[in-house]
Amino acid sequence: MKSEYKIGDRLEVAIQKIVPQGLGLAFAENLTVFVPLSVVGDRLAVKIFQLKGKTAFAEIESVIEPSPMRIEPPCPYFGKCGGCDFQQMSYEAQLSAKLDMIRDSLKRIGKIEFDDDIPMIASPKQFEYRSRAQWHLETRQKKIGYFKRNSHDIIDIEHCPILQPELDNTLKDLRNTLNWDGFWANRAEIEAACGSDGEMSLYSPEIIEPTEDISFTAGGFKYFYSAQSFFQGNQSLIERLLDASLSNASGERALDLYCGVGLFTLPLGRKFAHVIGVEGNERAIEFAERNAASARLENVSFQAEGVSDFLAGHELGGTDFVLLDPPRTGTEKNVIEKVVKLKPNEISYVACDPSMLARDLRYLIDGGYAIESITALDMFPQTHHVETVVRLKRA
Repeated sequence: MKSEYKIGDRLEVAIQKIVPQGLGLAFAENLTVFVPLSVVGDRLAVKIFQLKGKTAFAEIESVIEPSPMRIEPPCPYFGKCGGCDFQQMSYEAQLSAKLDMIRDSLKRIGKIEFDDDIPMIASPKQFEYRSRAQWHLETRQKKIGYFKRNSHDIIDIEHCPILQPELDNTLKDLRNTLNWDGFWANRAEIEAACGSDGEMSLYSPEIIEPTEDISFTAGGFKYFYSAQSFFQGNQSLIERLLDASLSNASGERALDLYCGVGLFTLPLGRKFAHVIGVEGNERAIEFAERNAASARLENVSFQAEGVSDFLAGHELGGTDFVLLDPPRTGTEKNVIEKVVKLKPNEISYVACDPSMLARDLRYLIDGGYAIESITALDMFPQTHHVETVVRLKRA
């Protein structure tokens, strides 16, 4: 029996499943192996690049026998670029892998047994769907693109197939129109976003031109935002996301925590007598207030402060409904504990990281809540990321 492995060792493995972070899981003698860019059913020759006890991370050296679900990635940068990591899978395999990651996180991290069906809402667009991006620049070398996988080296990108065409064209135009000599530093970043009519918003501290406001209409509401504020990156699924998160919700008071520009706050304003949106980004709150005024929602207000501080500093008794939509890093410390103390009748948790979601769901269940439903939405095709909506009620 082999008991010792070292970095650089070569193995032959068969991929059993895809686990959180999009890694393929395989087993060797006395060793668990995680392999990026693999597909369930692959038989691979791999090389270990990292070891942690009896766990190894390995890169693919060759595909000995491809999975029936393995396809040829359409992007020439795939495998080098750090953006997409699922282009080697058929779309059906991607959706299946994401459901497996959600269930794995629930069971392994949250110790939650959820036997009901988890519907997966597929993206109408598998490519050309992404309406926002962050581009990295090397100004002296006149490079613009994304980070190389597992590094901060920049890959110069001529064309990105997951970007909306307007955004992809902007990437191409910037390479030719940027005043490269006007940048002080060798490294810079540009935030870019595209509105519903193809209008563009660009932001960088290094660019003197003002950041344009853009808009998107969903659920009967017009949302104004810019590249300086967060907005969902797959516009084709926003209405389905709203429905999964808010359907059949009603009552007197609702809280929208991590509200951004008010994506959920505005429709909550039609369902509840009083709604408060909370967001630490002051620029996002300015847009949220503008959006509520445009919708003529006088029962909606906003607080520009951190969610944890807000929950600690305000009397919020009688709250019926809480929506949580934290960033990928999850909620801040004590937020879930404070939400439980409010004793809302219902909680809707919107998460883009199954691991952080499972962690918080464990606390909510221990605090007296039961999962009513879980819905997955493929907001990020060609990547391992997945949006999950969990509806909970007080037991």
